[in-house]
Amino acid sequence: MEKKSIPTNTITRDVKYLAEPTGNIYETVVILSKRANQIALAEKKELSKKLEDFRNERDTMEEVFENKEQIEISKYYERQPKPDLVAISEFENGELYYRQAKSDEE
Repeated sequence: MEKKSIPTNTITRDVKYLAEPTGNIYETVVILSKRANQIALAEKKELSKKLEDFRNERDTMEEVFENKEQIEISKYYERQPKPDLVAISEFENGELYYRQAKSDEE
């Protein structure tokens, strides 16, 4: 997953601007939360896969040892922008595809 120039800190945004594409701030929040959950799950799977290589069957709580590569991988993921910031950036740049479910009345 490519991380563009997404800030790693929180930015104050105008709620009206965020609500413009959907016409409803609550719909926007739902879209952003679902996308942030997708991003978080993908990052968790990626991190788990990378850390799986360092797992040892005979490791116990008392036998845990430090591995520099493992620490660097963990630090890399800690420095990445949070999933909600990535989702907001994608939404603002028009990179998210979303659709509304049809209601029975239509």
